Amino acid sequence: MINTIFNKMDAIDILCVGEVLVDFIGHQEGVLINETRDYHRYLGGSPTNVAMNSTRLGLNTIMVATVGNDGFGSYVTERLTSVGVNTEHLNVLDNKSTSVIFVSRSEGTPDFIPYRSADCCIYEEQISKEILANTRIFHTTCFALSKNPAQKTILKKAQEAHELGCKLSIDLNYARKLWKSQKKAFKVIKTYCQFNPLIKISEDDMLRLFEKELPHDEIFEFFHQQGVDLVCLTLGSKGVKLSQKGKEVIQMPAIEIEKVMDSTGAGDAFWSGFLFAYIKEKSINECLDIALKLAALKLQNVGRLPDNINILSKLL
Repeated sequence: MINTIFNKMDAIDILCVGEVLVDFIGHQEGVLINETRDYHRYLGGSPTNVAMNSTRLGLNTIMVATVGNDGFGSYVTERLTSVGVNTEHLNVLDNKSTSVIFVSRSEGTPDFIPYRSADCCIYEEQISKEILANTRIFHTTCFALSKNPAQKTILKKAQEAHELGCKLSIDLNYARKLWKSQKKAFKVIKTYCQFNPLIKISEDDMLRLFEKELPHDEIFEFFHQQGVDLVCLTLGSKGVKLSQKGKEVIQMPAIEIEKVMDSTGAGDAFWSGFLFAYIKEKSINECLDIALKLAALKLQNVGRLPDNINILSKLL
């Protein structure tokens, strides 16, 4: 009977599990939060951005997250629904408020202050075995793994997904201020790496995680030793490097743009493009090319990718 149910269920391209946030992005350019006078509101959270972008690219995407029963929670639900993201697994809590994050507007990695409440309350009952058995990619983030009960839930469901043949993915957007300790972060990251996920990291992520600058080859080797076959390292304006275990490193330049309007969410746009192409069984070089195009499009817009364009037409 269970197999019959599985067969009837539509295939899920990407299951995004993790933080949904309301981003308040600074209106003033090139200044830190202490000098930002006013902010504009956007839907945020790395897995949320991936879910939104992937849906707009035509993929069947489910968002597993938690918000508060408040005005911001309603805003989140309305924004996700407006682009067609499946929100049936979005939990709404009466005793928690929707998490909010204040972000500076900059060309580089932005300064941020998180006010967390509901986002980390992700529970096992939100992710059934039926869903995992029909999912192509299970995607999460280091942010989502930083706090329980989401941490425990995601690690358990990631293992189940892996055992069911689902490909895992993670954006290792590590920030020290989100974790109890660096030691705990390494332990959780290594546990997730046992399931051989597709990994997206940035130079800034790695500087914060290792607390020192490491040669790129050493970074790649660290993750390969944990059981990871593919590691994608984004280099900002210098482009990207990708290492597949046992193969030569691929390097591609960033797409030149006249003016960076906002870097927030650029990494999420990049990874959305990569996962989209990966699902479409494109070559690794094609995956990177599409990812770089989507990142460039995001950098030219404040907040999310613009609503008034067909982003798929800009990539292919």
